[in-house]
Amino acid sequence: MLTACGSLDDEGVDPAAEPGTNGGGDGEGPTIVTVPKLTGISWFDRLGEGTDTFAEETGVDAYMQGSGQADANAQVRVIEDLLASDVDALAVVPFQPDAVEQVLGQAMDEDVVVITHEAPEIENADWDIEAFRNEDYGRHLMDELASRMGEEGEYALMVGSLSSATHMAWVEAAEAHQQENYPEMERVGDLIETSDDSQVAYERMQELLSAYPNIAGVQGSASTDVVGVGQAVDEAGLEDDIAVVGTSTANDARAGLENGSIDAITFWDPADAAYAMNAVAQLVLDGEEIEDGMDLGVEGYETITIEDGVIYGDEAWITVTADNADEYDF
Repeated sequence: MLTACGSLDDEGVDPAAEPGTNGGGDGEGPTIVTVPKLTGISWFDRLGEGTDTFAEETGVDAYMQGSGQADANAQVRVIEDLLASDVDALAVVPFQPDAVEQVLGQAMDEDVVVITHEAPEIENADWDIEAFRNEDYGRHLMDELASRMGEEGEYALMVGSLSSATHMAWVEAAEAHQQENYPEMERVGDLIETSDDSQVAYERMQELLSAYPNIAGVQGSASTDVVGVGQAVDEAGLEDDIAVVGTSTANDARAGLENGSIDAITFWDPADAAYAMNAVAQLVLDGEEIEDGMDLGVEGYETITIEDGVIYGDEAWITVTADNADEYDF
């Protein structure tokens, strides 16, 4: 299992925790709060583990706090509440980047350090951190899907939100890559928005099966997409006919990988991303320069590159199938 500069414990983060209760610091010094898109799903539980590990290893007062709603306004309210409590730094994974620009601008006006993730186009942040260039990842996802479709047939693309900068970058790069390299494949329908909800993905997949009976593949972006799609494929008995590929976690996708309704998932470790965000926030608070080639002290970010205010990791994505899913316990 990938770890953030040491071993992670098996405990997740309590979404209802009060500020500071998940932190590993002594309550003195600056406070860094990680704000996920939403709480209560495995991807962001794992993000919380990385935050806790940073706190435990550094003694910094760092913790995660978020909303259980897949809603941009709910995330804004969380950030507003944190600003009212005088935090020193925010590490935010925006549900919709444009929706948080104003409140993050307010944070910066109040001299709060702002670090984001999955938001390379964000304006109101000191730094955005990405595990890799989104276009490269989108092409990788399409290669995985195409290989399992025999490079031909109809496919659909799903995103958690049409306003998610990363999800949109992935699917746009994936489709452009398909058109250039896999001409016998064809995207059908509009981009499908799932609100990071496996039940919505399940319902949208049922609609796809009805509208496009010859569909041969689906690429998901939210960590919950392939879970819902796989359930619909399994119920229809089409696991041998439809390739399902997308970003997820091994634990979320394990059942689908085992029964063949999900072919492959890819991901980066959100715990490592959380650790990197917190590390950069601490460096900025300490007045340190962030430089090309710097090691942030966590796997995948040992030799960062910087471009236009975005810090890129080392293309540390992982591809998981039924054959190696047991190697990843998150």
